[in-house]
Amino acid sequence: MLTRWDPFSEISRLHGEVFGDPSRGFTPAVDIKEEDGAIVLHAELPGLKPEDIEVHVENNVLTLSGERSVETKSEDEKFHRVERRYGSFSRAFVLPKHVDGDAIEAALDQGVLTLRLPKRNAVEKRRIAIQGA
Repeated sequence: MLTRWDPFSEISRLHGEVFGDPSRGFTPAVDIKEEDGAIVLHAELPGLKPEDIEVHVENNVLTLSGERSVETKSEDEKFHRVERRYGSFSRAFVLPKHVDGDAIEAALDQGVLTLRLPKRNAVEKRRIAIQGA
């Protein structure tokens, strides 16, 4: 049996492979860079307010979580396509040992959450004398 090729369903399938399934929630994009005194993490969280976002550090793991709710304007709106993702999200990052988890700073500006993870002062290596008999 031959199946007729439908370009619209093929485009939709490819879109799902590239961008994911919008019904699954979303995963914020994150950039991490290292500076002299800190590691800086930028997370894209458009439309969220500080009260929508949770940032926790426990057992040297930084967890970023929250939820983006669907904005409903009226019952009679009929969308042909919805590509923005909604739902809860959670990202976890293992912190390097040289990050001071007690001094992390967070700021949200124009939909971008910036976390500044200060580095601890480097502990210098020292030689341990071995006692002999």
